[in-house]
Amino acid sequence: MVFDLEMIQQMYAALPGKVAAAREMLGRPMTLAEKILYSHLHPETELKPYNRGRDYVDFAPDRVAMQDATAQMALLQFMMAGKKKVAVPSTVHCDHLIQAKINADKDLATAIDTNKEVYDFLAAVSNKYGIGFWKPGAGIIHQVVLENYAFPGAMMIGTDSHTPNAGGLGMVAIGVGGADAVDVMAGMPWELKMPKLIGVHLKGKLNGWASPKDVILKVAGILTVKGGTDAIVEYFGEGAKSMSCTGKGTICNMGAEIGATTSTFGYDDSMSRYLRATGRAEVADLADGVAEHLTGDAEAYANPGEYFDQVIEIDLSTLEPHINGPYTPDAAWPLSKFADAVKDNGYPQELEVGLIGSCTNSSYEDLDRAASVARQAVNKNLKVKAEFTVTPGSELVRFTVERDGFLKAFEDLGGVVLANACGPCIGQWARHTDDPNRKNSIITSFNRNFAKRNDGNPNTHSFVASPEVVTAMAIAGDLTFNPLTDTLTNENGQQVMLDPPVGDELPEKGFEVEDAGFIAPVEDGSGITIEVAEDSQRLQLLTPFQPWDGADIKGLSLFIKAFGKCTTDHISMAGPWLRYRGHLENICGNLMLGAINAFTKKANSKNKLTGEYTENPKVAKAYAEAGIQSIIVGDENYGEGSSREHAAMEPRHRGVRAVIVKSFARIHETNLKKQGVLALTFANPADYDKIQENDTIDILASSIAPGSQVEVVFHHEDGSSDAIMCNHTFNAAQIDWLKAGSALNLIRQQEG
Repeated sequence: MVFDLEMIQQMYAALPGKVAAAREMLGRPMTLAEKILYSHLHPETELKPYNRGRDYVDFAPDRVAMQDATAQMALLQFMMAGKKKVAVPSTVHCDHLIQAKINADKDLATAIDTNKEVYDFLAAVSNKYGIGFWKPGAGIIHQVVLENYAFPGAMMIGTDSHTPNAGGLGMVAIGVGGADAVDVMAGMPWELKMPKLIGVHLKGKLNGWASPKDVILKVAGILTVKGGTDAIVEYFGEGAKSMSCTGKGTICNMGAEIGATTSTFGYDDSMSRYLRATGRAEVADLADGVAEHLTGDAEAYANPGEYFDQVIEIDLSTLEPHINGPYTPDAAWPLSKFADAVKDNGYPQELEVGLIGSCTNSSYEDLDRAASVARQAVNKNLKVKAEFTVTPGSELVRFTVERDGFLKAFEDLGGVVLANACGPCIGQWARHTDDPNRKNSIITSFNRNFAKRNDGNPNTHSFVASPEVVTAMAIAGDLTFNPLTDTLTNENGQQVMLDPPVGDELPEKGFEVEDAGFIAPVEDGSGITIEVAEDSQRLQLLTPFQPWDGADIKGLSLFIKAFGKCTTDHISMAGPWLRYRGHLENICGNLMLGAINAFTKKANSKNKLTGEYTENPKVAKAYAEAGIQSIIVGDENYGEGSSREHAAMEPRHRGVRAVIVKSFARIHETNLKKQGVLALTFANPADYDKIQENDTIDILASSIAPGSQVEVVFHHEDGSSDAIMCNHTFNAAQIDWLKAGSALNLIRQQEG
């Protein structure tokens, strides 16, 4: 089935002319990212050269995708926008609220019962406003999008940081906050700073144990968690063409871990094969007809240094499998050096759990290669030493791999197949452990491994690798095992080696499924009423934030001065808190729950009303109830991680007027702006050290303008003060969001 074929036909019909006009305007060859960006300028946006990394530009994305956790707040906001129907094709995918505990069937049944109120709400809102709905069990948003909606040359936004997964099919797919999704669904322009361009030239061809996952693990080690900020990473070269479409998706998916706006690949035969295998031959035929416009110009790839802001070269023929971690996805270890790293750093050597699947690595090819390792282990009389779980990415993949015997191979080895959902990857994991605080090691084929993310235990050392390496490590139960060189002792006492994994790119018998899980909306949803109970603990209708009068903001308190890494998991933890994603007041119970206070080095803050130190969420609530407005101060790359809109809405709801940091992660900075929070960076990062615990703060922002600085005065308890200058990236339109109280308030004003 092909969704939205007419829209795709129209885009491809207009593409050659738009690319030609952009190339003529620029007066030079173009990269693929540039072709997609310039061909998706909003109709009211001038076609002119835009400065990469500086100019804000309005775009017109082709579609919007939302997962159930973020869709709740996005749709609650959309309901306030006064629209009768979404302006672009949009979908909701129920994948985040299913907790992994026993097995797929039991966990799914429990989730449907436990989350009935939320699922019913999402289904009803989707039906009313013309949004496609993928029910629980259908699969993880990014896998379902790749299988059904992604198409080369398109632009999509999604309310999840791993939306770039669709770059595996040649898209510019960008993770955003729910307020951005509301803009696009409401028919408004979508604003983005024109990204810088990082080119990754892939040479050679993968072999043996090396996989596409190792490409992005290597790149993460090169660029670090913020090296891709405000940039699109474009992969090219013969090595890129040699990889499968889903392998490309894995690389693009985990590009979120380097802070990249998105990642993408040029259209090639692997994409055409994948489109045809997933029932979209019409789209493949259309793409074949405009193929020259769906990849970068030959001149750009021949001389990448002239067209990209940064160029990286990787020879796939010599690329070694990698394992990244713990605690950060950019700590990259070649497999040959990992055993020494484990010993030298005192990482727990015993491997307790190996987990494969997730939105990053759950394709047919991924599971086939991992299953080949599982089969040979059974044939060689090896038993899995660690707990082993498998998370299929979609019902289409799950049904097909069950038919082809992959699931049996995992179960024969001792593995447990979990539901088609995010599960342990996002903390939705009821882990089997006798001590939830024990120091231990796990390894996953997921994308993100921040402290406490998977199981809530700060002492869990979480490592990231390819599914085939994870499977081998689970068999060994030992992090120092190297499947390329080491032997294992089987049940007969013999020394055996694992052979390199093998697997098919696509199923020889084709994909098959009985119920993919899609529910189409009615043609006219005007008669549908959305009910939210006043006493609901899961859902809460929104009240607009108060506008700003434009005057200087004085007399603020310091809520918390966060020390070190402060991701969206620190600001608004997931796991058990996912149940409150549709209830702003209740989810504020996790505000800054994991943030470390610079003055105490603990996850607490000083309540100025009582003088006592207590949990951060309690202090925030006390201030809000007392009418005290405050600020948050942070370190480098503040807001790294998931595109968690709640991490911006919660501070706003609790009276936080400004967040001042050394640097922001891209999505979080935008999310703060959308909610009417003043997002500032220290002009001199050393000024972070001047802020004292009992300060009263004045923000002299009445004359804020694009490109200007904002003076902030910290009045200290001893009567002295420090006046510092802060930078900001607000443009004129974003300042209007600030004054209106939020971007949504501005939409409502314009609609009214």
